[in-house]
Amino acid sequence: MKKIIFFFVAIGATMLNLKAQTIISLKANDKGRVFEGIGAVSAGASTRNMVDYPEKQRSEILDYLFKPKFGASLQHLKVEIGGGENSTCGSEPSHAISREELASPKPRGYEFWLMSEARKRNPNIILNGLPWAFPNWVGDRFSQASADWFVSFLEVARKNYHMEIDWLSASQNEMGTDLNWVAKTLRPTLDAHGFSKVKLIGPDDNGDWQIFDELEKKPEYKDVFSAIGYHYVDAREPWNIDQKANHHTTEKAKQSEKLLWASEEWSNSGREWGGKGALYLARLMNKLYTRDLITKYEIWCPIDGIYDEIIEPSTGAMQADQPWSGHYEVWPAIWALAHTTQFAEPGWVYMDGACGQIDTATWRGSHVALRNPKTGDWSVIIVTGDKKKVKLNIGEGLKKGPVYLWKSTAKEQFIKQKPLRLNKNSVEVELEGDAIYTLTSTTGQTKGSYGTPPEIKPFPFPYTENFESYSPGVTPRYFSDQKGTFETCPSPKGGICLTQIVPKQGIMWFAFMNWALKPFSVFGDINWQDYAIEGDVLINGGDVEIGGRYGGRLYEKGMLGYRWILTSDGRWQLNWQHTTITSGQIDQFDPNAWHHLRLEMKGNQITGLIDSKKLTTVSDTSHVKGMAFIASTYDHNLFDNIRVEPVDH
Repeated sequence: MKKIIFFFVAIGATMLNLKAQTIISLKANDKGRVFEGIGAVSAGASTRNMVDYPEKQRSEILDYLFKPKFGASLQHLKVEIGGGENSTCGSEPSHAISREELASPKPRGYEFWLMSEARKRNPNIILNGLPWAFPNWVGDRFSQASADWFVSFLEVARKNYHMEIDWLSASQNEMGTDLNWVAKTLRPTLDAHGFSKVKLIGPDDNGDWQIFDELEKKPEYKDVFSAIGYHYVDAREPWNIDQKANHHTTEKAKQSEKLLWASEEWSNSGREWGGKGALYLARLMNKLYTRDLITKYEIWCPIDGIYDEIIEPSTGAMQADQPWSGHYEVWPAIWALAHTTQFAEPGWVYMDGACGQIDTATWRGSHVALRNPKTGDWSVIIVTGDKKKVKLNIGEGLKKGPVYLWKSTAKEQFIKQKPLRLNKNSVEVELEGDAIYTLTSTTGQTKGSYGTPPEIKPFPFPYTENFESYSPGVTPRYFSDQKGTFETCPSPKGGICLTQIVPKQGIMWFAFMNWALKPFSVFGDINWQDYAIEGDVLINGGDVEIGGRYGGRLYEKGMLGYRWILTSDGRWQLNWQHTTITSGQIDQFDPNAWHHLRLEMKGNQITGLIDSKKLTTVSDTSHVKGMAFIASTYDHNLFDNIRVEPVDH
């Protein structure tokens, strides 16, 4: 009797084991959409600090992001078309700050350079541009002037970098679009200026795919967009892979046969493996094709090039926010991306029958499969929740031979495993929990490395900048504009100085982005406490200021710190953020002369000096540490000989 019981127990255990095994069958004739790539969005000044790295480390960082079969191997890059206003972590400069500059737009900022460097590494990378803010002179974001501004962006790329942009987002980031403007103004303007090959995507908005309702009502506009993109299709907070939201693609969207993009997703730190980090990113990429038929996925942002004292620090797939030291960090998210990008190229095709959940109750475990329609190569990307056994069947028309296996866990990422041999066109493998695997017929993948980067160092202190090492029209090292645009220019006293160039506040991204009130740029160390900042100023209008103990991050608070302000008519003012502590008037003030401002912060003693004369000392304990900054009204005011140093004891 016991033998019989043991026999049935053994049979039952075998049946349970078979039931627990996930079977993935690859078929060359399986239907599926065309894969369009994995990319990233360089915008909101998130890349700012990376640009200033020493050339050796900067090139290494770019390789980790864009070099095929080396690191993240990004296949798509969308950049901000700068508008000179705050767009999250700072402001990005515009290629045309005035109508007059349309005749000769400028290659300002770093986004053109970044696209060029990405294309040097991957000639097939797909490039796109999208505005967050617009310069004031366009009048309306959906106007003829706006269309001309879009065209001038493309002209800078073509003329200055010999580079063609593939796509434009015909909208304002997360602020919608206007189908009538796109069809009757933007598209004809692009075509008339030799950009008929540039494709349009919209609305690049948050929402529930409502654009398809509009297109249904206005069928004459059905072809105006070559792709439809929405942000945070799986919603944002609490960033749970099984969260319930109504942002998923609708049946109307799926039936439209339009290209469907997650055109901004996953705004988190790639430093983590679990939580909202790399593993979540991999799960989300699988989910958004399997559930939503989304074929292009873009993260914000590719790299954390953000000062820690600015909002959204540590967001991105890797970190490069310390150019003065050359230190950078390659985070697990780079390798989570590589599990897809190093094994499938745009133009590959999903095999829908081999895409799905491991357990239908959760998206913690899932798999997608893609094939190369020209060669028969294939790749399967699996993300696990619990430990799992998987059987993979390779159908006719697909490459047979060794199955190459790559694995990532919390302990170590992107490790090549021993190849698997097919047994009757199948392989079986036991997978660890909370891991990412790629099984593939392809070869050539690498876990790129340049060894250990330089050590972390504090920001230089004392710090001086006289701008003489720059040519005109350059953003100086380490200055991170948060509103407006500061760039070098010829000085009326000879040499080079710094000026604020935006003539008038632009069309803002969101109304709350106006928290700063005036253009300003920050630099330095968040841990600076007792120090003085000083500099020369020439006021052509409005006012200028220098300041310290910057305590930013939250939009709505506008935490500029201690502000030492001088107006064009000689009035001075010491503020803590937006509160005036004390003020006064300089007798016989010369508005046409350079003046020297100095602000000293020592403990609770805050002292303001102009032209070496002490005008005020106050006791205030509002903030004890923070970065330095300069600020100006929307006027062509000049700064020179900026210095930050210890306060004399």
